[in-house]
Amino acid sequence: MEQDMQDFAAEVRRFLDTHAPKAPDRAAPTWGEGDDSMAYFSSLPSEAEREHVQRARDWQRVRHENGFGWITGPVEYGGRGQTPVHDLLYDAVESEYDVADTGVLGVIGLGMIGPTILAHAQPHIKERWLPAMHRGDAIACQLFSEPGAGSDLASVATRAVREGDHWVLNGQKVWTSVAQHSQIGLALTRTNPDAPKHRGITAFLVPMDAPGVEVRPLRQMTGGADFNEVFLTDVRIPDDHRLGEVDGGWTVALTTLMNERATVGSEGVGPVAAALSPDHLSALMRATWTWDDRALRARLAELLVDALATRHLNTRALRTLRAGGTPGPEMSVSKLMYGQNLTRAAHFVSDVLGPRIIADTGQWGTYAWSELLLATPALRILGGTEEIMRNILAERVLGLPKEVRS
Repeated sequence: MEQDMQDFAAEVRRFLDTHAPKAPDRAAPTWGEGDDSMAYFSSLPSEAEREHVQRARDWQRVRHENGFGWITGPVEYGGRGQTPVHDLLYDAVESEYDVADTGVLGVIGLGMIGPTILAHAQPHIKERWLPAMHRGDAIACQLFSEPGAGSDLASVATRAVREGDHWVLNGQKVWTSVAQHSQIGLALTRTNPDAPKHRGITAFLVPMDAPGVEVRPLRQMTGGADFNEVFLTDVRIPDDHRLGEVDGGWTVALTTLMNERATVGSEGVGPVAAALSPDHLSALMRATWTWDDRALRARLAELLVDALATRHLNTRALRTLRAGGTPGPEMSVSKLMYGQNLTRAAHFVSDVLGPRIIADTGQWGTYAWSELLLATPALRILGGTEEIMRNILAERVLGLPKEVRS
């Protein structure tokens, strides 16, 4: 096994040396140098965002053509048939190179929707969509949340009515990330309004260019529009695009949510993660003459300890994956801590900066933090609200009595 991993790592390096330059040093930024952006969500202009998406597609295609587009996937669907350990090793090596960010493809589409299609779709649907997604030709979005059913997915009201070999969908979805770029969406619909909530749901793959599908951007207070409303009006979907059994969509949803917990909860990447390092935050305090404030230093220590504990929890979960296991409760705890850690960090920095976080004085590394501060409410909602996550952990992991609901 060890020799196999060494051979694989050498193959990965040969591929990356041929197709990508080495990345610059990604340690915590030196105070006062470089870009001080603290954006968690994109706020790029539409043209720049389209270019970003195209770069992601192009790099994913290069990966796929060289055998690294879907390392753990079945060979019959364009995968390489190797283990999660190989996947993790590839990511570790690729992090040393300057390549396009493929998060627009990977977090939701390849990380959540792809595994659900693999588990529940008919073979010819897998053959159509899985290679396309892992080649970068198709982006997928998650059509779960609704205005009246956010984290309570069992309350979805979008209707699907059968007409022969097709289903007709009507309803509204909301907070749908990357819908504006997607070719396919995974939708939860109500097919049996008389059944108990969890038992009357059916899941479908919805081509986003189908007649009756309308995507409308939602402008965030950070300035970007990562999320969307999606309206479904008399959208006709072939029955072969159904995932799982009729009224069995809750099982399909759980497959997606299990993988969602595994993708939302890692704090190891991006400019925000680098800036939340001890060196950067202590430099911020020294630059703002707050380092002598013992109360602030104590809060900083608590924040860094919690971030370290979360990273250790992620490492434990990765060890489970390496051993062939599936994402467990660790990922739900990690997801909960992820949002809380970033929220506490943003509030800590706002206390360090005072008015400079809301008024641009031109000083490097100050007003830029407002981007993260404005994003923190979403961090406590995406992937399941904190209240829902606590209930799941209390009731399903710890075995505590269910919450009394009126």
